[in-house]
Amino acid sequence: LVTEGMCFLAGEISTKCWVDFNKIVRETVKDIGYIHDSGFLYSSIAVFNAIHDQSDQIAKGTKGEDPEDTKAGDQGMMFGYATRETPELMPLPLAIAHALTNETRLVRENDKDDVLGLRPDAKSQVSVEYGPDGRPVRINTVVLSQQHVEGMNLEEVKASVMTRIIRPVLARYEQYMDGEPEFHINPTGKFVIGGPQGDTGVTGRKIIVDTYGGMAPHGGGAFSGKDPTKVDRSAAYMARHIAKNVVAAGLADRCVLQLAYAIGVAEPVAVNVETFGTETVDPERIVGKIRDTYDLTPDGIIDYLGLWNMKYLPTAKNGHFGNSAFPWESTEKADGLK
Repeated sequence: LVTEGMCFLAGEISTKCWVDFNKIVRETVKDIGYIHDSGFLYSSIAVFNAIHDQSDQIAKGTKGEDPEDTKAGDQGMMFGYATRETPELMPLPLAIAHALTNETRLVRENDKDDVLGLRPDAKSQVSVEYGPDGRPVRINTVVLSQQHVEGMNLEEVKASVMTRIIRPVLARYEQYMDGEPEFHINPTGKFVIGGPQGDTGVTGRKIIVDTYGGMAPHGGGAFSGKDPTKVDRSAAYMARHIAKNVVAAGLADRCVLQLAYAIGVAEPVAVNVETFGTETVDPERIVGKIRDTYDLTPDGIIDYLGLWNMKYLPTAKNGHFGNSAFPWESTEKADGLK
């Protein structure tokens, strides 16, 4: 949890290693860009650590007699989604929104002399019109709020954001630029107080922008801060992987895969597919092929995606899906499914 001048760590872990939490927090905050004295400075924030041992009852419930026999670490539903709207098979509105926030970071980091006066807090939202066939037609509205230093003229801020961030990104999506979209840049006016100084935050709460931007259901579980025995995280990654391979294989143009688990039980208690009428084969056959192709137990998912060896920090930047560097974004199984 972060708020003005402080970061509070809480959680449970089973480990024999020693972790320098204070150093990790400060380095992370510095890398994000909180290097100016504005209520949240990496070198002066207070770091509180309340991390403790995992409950023995939970640990025993997730580990069987065989150390390789891991049961689900929680109950719940996880959803994966893929659509043929973008090369990365992600929803177009979210792909553009993520491109905008990534561009804000690049522009700020490349502004070595701080001429533009941009600060780390920024958020975007994109509305896209869809046709009767369910395919995107045009970009309707672009919202981008960008934190800046005190004393800057609002019109100058808006001009910089438009020319250096929004226009270069929209140039990549020209086929959807049928007329000018509506733009909302810092619509509330001055945006100087930002980040933890202006808004208390907790890791992992933004589950919709972390996933598919509202284009698919969500079971409600966050991803960040959880090890892969927690199916909130690992099964959501696997569901994305499978949905993406279904679309890449040409079995459907859009696919939602739902997995459901019970704590202490290895096999999923439900596997469901929704293809929105875009399927090229019977969805029941797709479900059968998925069950035949993939081991959907926690151990099977962890081994298949290499989740014990995964470096998770990059997932905190611009969502957990659509980044080709993540193992669950591979489409290597598409030919087998086809």
